[in-house]
Amino acid sequence: MAYERVWHKSYAPGVPREIDFEKVTMPEVLSRTVKKYPDRVAFIYMGKRITFAQLGRMVNKFTNALLDLGVKEGDKVSLLLPNIPQVIIANYAVHYIGAVAVMNNPLYSERELAYQLGDSDTTACVTLDLLLPRIQKIQSSTKIKTIITCHISDYLPFPKKQLFPFVKKGMFRKIEKQEGEHEFLHLIAKYPDSPVENRAKWDDLATLIYTGGTTGVSKGAMLSHANVTSVAHLFSEWFPDLKGTEQNILGNYPVFHSAGYTICQNLMVWNGWCCTLVPRPEAGVIVEMLKSFKPTFLPGVPTIYSALLLNKEFREMDLSFIKGFFGGAAPLPEGTLNQMKELHGAIIYDAYGATENLAFATASPWGGKIKKGTVGVPLPCTDIEIVDLETGEKEMPAGEPGEICIKGPQVMSGYYKKPDETAKTLRDGWFYTGDIGFLDDEGYLTISDRKKDIIIAGGFNIYPQEIDEVLFRHQKISEACCIGIPDSYRGETVKAYIVLKPGMTLTVEEVKAYCKGELAPYKVPTQVEFVDQLPKSTIGKILRREVKEIERKKREGA
Repeated sequence: MAYERVWHKSYAPGVPREIDFEKVTMPEVLSRTVKKYPDRVAFIYMGKRITFAQLGRMVNKFTNALLDLGVKEGDKVSLLLPNIPQVIIANYAVHYIGAVAVMNNPLYSERELAYQLGDSDTTACVTLDLLLPRIQKIQSSTKIKTIITCHISDYLPFPKKQLFPFVKKGMFRKIEKQEGEHEFLHLIAKYPDSPVENRAKWDDLATLIYTGGTTGVSKGAMLSHANVTSVAHLFSEWFPDLKGTEQNILGNYPVFHSAGYTICQNLMVWNGWCCTLVPRPEAGVIVEMLKSFKPTFLPGVPTIYSALLLNKEFREMDLSFIKGFFGGAAPLPEGTLNQMKELHGAIIYDAYGATENLAFATASPWGGKIKKGTVGVPLPCTDIEIVDLETGEKEMPAGEPGEICIKGPQVMSGYYKKPDETAKTLRDGWFYTGDIGFLDDEGYLTISDRKKDIIIAGGFNIYPQEIDEVLFRHQKISEACCIGIPDSYRGETVKAYIVLKPGMTLTVEEVKAYCKGELAPYKVPTQVEFVDQLPKSTIGKILRREVKEIERKKREGA
């Protein structure tokens, strides 16, 4: 019997319901694309255009370098890089070897990095040279033996490369190198571009992308080559009218994030498209990119669109060259949607997923019906079920909310070294997201709440218990509970409710300063309220839901 779901009726003509996945790995796809489209531009970096043929040669060079440095199959190689060419070159080189790419956020604090680099069993690290002192400081607590540094200016075109040191003097610091440390460009220059046999296998682990959880402990989602390639393949099928064409994606999503990993790297390689890399997606930079390179796809989280709408030049631009505007990470405010429609006639296609399924489970139908307030319908070969919150076993009827569960080829195999957490999240092939939502009678998904208490600020996932635990370690703090509160710019921001130890005093600014030393900037509470006590259960557990309710009543009364 043919695979049939109610949402298939909403697919655009030419979008398949099922896909017979070709069992190739992304390194093989890159080799294929290099042969097919050698002269097509693979990515643009601050004006420098790098073709697929050039990308292929650089990947070969770096692969040979890693092999000579002792990286072997199964080794974990951490990448701590923004959207610069090296992140794509390094990722594919790691895969060619059959090693595992561990994606890390370069904004993380020493504490956060020490945990992730240690937990992942990382033995080699590719990072910005600015972060080298941080890595050196925590190296003894990890298994790292090899560090490769690169600079944000390495691939700048002439004359920007020559001018960069004068413009960004603060980014150039003398760093004392140690044994086992190498420079990216030196390795690229030293090693040949002779092809290396691809050692990656379909069922092997390809990458670890870390996500948080209700426990506050980061977990490495184990994503196989089958997961990585399948999601690139199935998402490419979403655009049947664009097959064989040249497109340019504006790379606003960071590659270290699951959405950027899929869209700005692997989808590009699968389709032979170009990605214009954006290391830091600020409104002024994006406007210049739009003017200079005229990308056909503009992805963005709510904060990006909000910032762009405040930019006079963006508001007045002719954006007729853009074929698709894409949202993600959090629902776009209705006011933002209306302004984009009014100014640019923009229809924003939304999507939904999680790190555990490489960010894509549903999407608004390309060229099809868009339902405001929904995140579209499930992608090909992807199932969505809504189950009851009590048992997680009863399927809810259309329109009735419950926990969102996902099944498909993009779903991870589990969390690295965390079998108990895996068992809670994966059941009979279904990924229990912890998000609450409902399907309508046409299969469109609406997200209504979050079972996990996750806070999404500016497109970043923030897990409040992690911040709670940081605050608990402060010598003057007795109890803490962090929640998400509405923010007109970030969508949500963090507010901390704090109970001090008897006789202690602490200011809001002191709390923020302490958190800045322990957390990535986007996790630092923007609001702090000191209270005498926090609501608790009969066994003494702080009731975050009640704290949220207290905050809601305050806001309604304001």
